[in-house]
Amino acid sequence: IELSHLIRESPKASAKFRKSLAPKLEQTLAPVAEVYEALVLGTRDYVRKNGFEKVLIGISGGIDSALVACIAVDALEPENVIGVFLPSRFTTDESREDAEQLAESLGISLLTMEIDEIFDASHNALKLHFKNGKPGVTEENLQARIRANLWMALSNKFGWLVLTAGNKSELSVGYSTLYGDMAGGFCVLKDVYKTLVYELVEYRNECEKVIPQRTIERAPTAELRFGQTDEADLPAPYCELDKILELYVEEDRSVEEIVRAGFKESVVRKVTALVNKNEYKRRQSPVGIKITPRAFGRDRRMPITNKYRDF
Repeated sequence: IELSHLIRESPKASAKFRKSLAPKLEQTLAPVAEVYEALVLGTRDYVRKNGFEKVLIGISGGIDSALVACIAVDALEPENVIGVFLPSRFTTDESREDAEQLAESLGISLLTMEIDEIFDASHNALKLHFKNGKPGVTEENLQARIRANLWMALSNKFGWLVLTAGNKSELSVGYSTLYGDMAGGFCVLKDVYKTLVYELVEYRNECEKVIPQRTIERAPTAELRFGQTDEADLPAPYCELDKILELYVEEDRSVEEIVRAGFKESVVRKVTALVNKNEYKRRQSPVGIKITPRAFGRDRRMPITNKYRDF
């Protein structure tokens, strides 16, 4: 794909980034670089051709939102990107510091609003009906939906398009909150597996170091409860999960074939069951950029209601 003329004409975060990328324009882009530039181009086209000037990104201090912020800045220029940081009692100091450092490095505005007061008010309103039950996933999802409500209020007031930060690994197995972190107008990483997210971040930081190293090295977490980590909640670590997903989603391999490829049967069955179960969530997710042979929605669209349970 010839991207050099598009890159030369596109606005970038800084002259340093443009200079670092220039040598690559004289030759075919490496796969990761090509994916990154495709995400930049796709984001710019979607935002501009749909009449938006500015975008909003929920900055969490995590790696996914950091990558989306970089892509948005490279596509639209820093003054057109607004970060929104919405910490709660579960948000660590590290996340706050990394979110602020990222915004400063990229030169974007960062709005900060604490959500504990809203969370407590919502919890108190529901307490009687919840019968003082033990807090669980419902309370975690409530936080995600509070954040989405504030994003959409800002979007509605100022006309900013909300870019979501969910990736293909999470969307595959439903590790996302409907009307929460899935809420928005465009999903930049919709077709990007988590392991590729790390490669893209490494590539972007080689061009110009803007994402804090701690953001890359910390265990991924939604910080919806104390001590929570993504990989403890998921059926397998991302490095294993993504390989299973690629075989199942992209290559249409059966459970038996994936097991023969060297994966534990109980893990494969759990992963594939989650993929099948969460079709209804993916149907309600924003559109995104296709970079793989089989993207959700466009290429892989399964019946939501069916009697089949073993694919």
